[in-house]
Amino acid sequence: MLNAPQTFATPTQRVLDWYGQAHRKLPWRAPPGQLAEPYRVWLSEIMLQQTNVATATPYYFNFLQKWPDVAALARAEPEAIMQAWAGLGYYSRARNLHACAQLICAEHGGEFPRREAQLLKLPGIGPYTAAAIAAMAFGASAVVVDGNIERIMTRMFALEAPLPKAKPEIRSHMASLTPARHAGDFAQALMDIGATLCAVKSPNCTACPLQADCLAAKAGNAATYPRRAEKVTRPHRQGHVYIAQKLDGSVLVQTNGPRGLFGGMTCLPHSGWATKDAQGQALPPLPLAWQELKGEVTHVFTHFSLSLTVHSGQAADMAAPNGMRWVGLAQLEFEALPSLMRKVLAKWRESQ
Repeated sequence: MLNAPQTFATPTQRVLDWYGQAHRKLPWRAPPGQLAEPYRVWLSEIMLQQTNVATATPYYFNFLQKWPDVAALARAEPEAIMQAWAGLGYYSRARNLHACAQLICAEHGGEFPRREAQLLKLPGIGPYTAAAIAAMAFGASAVVVDGNIERIMTRMFALEAPLPKAKPEIRSHMASLTPARHAGDFAQALMDIGATLCAVKSPNCTACPLQADCLAAKAGNAATYPRRAEKVTRPHRQGHVYIAQKLDGSVLVQTNGPRGLFGGMTCLPHSGWATKDAQGQALPPLPLAWQELKGEVTHVFTHFSLSLTVHSGQAADMAAPNGMRWVGLAQLEFEALPSLMRKVLAKWRESQ
């Protein structure tokens, strides 16, 4: 019988069979058994770094509409890319995205390299992204390991080493399972299993095609993997941010240089952030009668948390300081404002 269950199928084949029936339909994916378009794989994978599918999807569609291929993205103005990226966070990804597109057009004739070693030389492409593009777009037998796959491998093989120490062992196990053909489908299948079945909490082991092969499932303790090292306390920083507004409603902003946390982004003037109270280090951009808003704006980054004291002031019809400019309130929405600055503006508007 064609539809008879494959009782003696390998774990890899069971995963591929499951993927053929239960795969998630994502806009950048090709159907099972087919190769995806390299530009779409690359764009989606860059956006999905540190970002979930639901958040990244509208940005992905917006980028495709504005820049449907790598040549169009390479020709784009950096400011336009940063503006389209605003709110997605981790802004170095957007800067690398543009640099990568330009390099592909300048040195590779507008075509993505097919091999991992070549892909790894491109800006913003690390081992995971290089393997994902090689496997999903070019059919290479590349070993793709993301967070979902790490979780599955630690459970399947009951790996006791905590992350990140377990990474070499995880990669070794993934390499032993990755097929010569359909490696992209296999990796995406495991990502889907991790997203829908092998969840961080309360994994649905009975529905998983790897249940029979999973040591943690057999022991009934899958949710305890992967083991975690002790959390390091995230440092806390403080700073001041200034909202100067002219009588015509325009607000003072600055465009940051290309490097740094908000490189290339539009920000309100601020004091920077220090590991201790930055009071006294604040340098207001204009000599105004500044008013301190009640309550702070808080934000959590990957490596530190931040509290900002917000100051507002009314300005006369004066020129902007060097490196700054006045922007009308209606135009602020079209600026490449990071989410932190949008939080500050929201607090300021609430105080009006």
